[in-house]
Amino acid sequence: MNYQFAAIGLGPLLLAQGIYVRLVTPRLPEPKGARHGVAGAGEPLRLLITGDSAAAGVGAESQASALSGRLVSLLAPHFHLSWRLIARTGDKTRDVLDHIESMDQEDFDVAVVSVGVNDVTGGTSLKKWPELLNNLCERLKSRFGIQQVFLTSLPPMHAFPALPQPLRWYLGTRAALFNQAMSDLADKRDSWEYVRPDFPLTREFVAADGFHPGPAAYALWAELMAAAIRQKRQ
Repeated sequence: MNYQFAAIGLGPLLLAQGIYVRLVTPRLPEPKGARHGVAGAGEPLRLLITGDSAAAGVGAESQASALSGRLVSLLAPHFHLSWRLIARTGDKTRDVLDHIESMDQEDFDVAVVSVGVNDVTGGTSLKKWPELLNNLCERLKSRFGIQQVFLTSLPPMHAFPALPQPLRWYLGTRAALFNQAMSDLADKRDSWEYVRPDFPLTREFVAADGFHPGPAAYALWAELMAAAIRQKRQ
């Protein structure tokens, strides 16, 4: 991979830029609001939303305008929905796996998963990550009885306003490779669905920190996820 050789030469600069970004980027909180509930009428559907800060709704003013709230509002007209959000800022795929292992036993039908960004920024090996992702999805099925896992692609990190060049290029390249690995894994498994939101690269789709989804991005993401879930369940 050419980017790896380039990254070796750029290593000191990339490290310095990474430290700088962490120091100057505003730390947005996880929004307040319900993280579990029951809504709607129709066929029962038990939904788990899990993952990182994007799953947790960072960048939205409330959970109602984040992924979980918007997804619930879109699914409730079609299902009797029981749902739960289990997500934390900063979690890598390994952390999400550890987190769900600590949960009380509960049955779900489908899971929406958002992971990978922290693995990209935190240095998780591209060779190791598919194994971690596979372990997470298999554990969701074996521990919670989940029938279908909906995986969200990593966002277009090459366009994140918070990232200077060449750090933006480096992380964007890694994100694209992680997406390809996720897509390849999903293609081999009937119970996995790879969903790739095509976020417009405009400011309204990015939160104030230049890193997380903005409200418009959460709305688009939820629409695509709701459509994918409905297609599989109806």
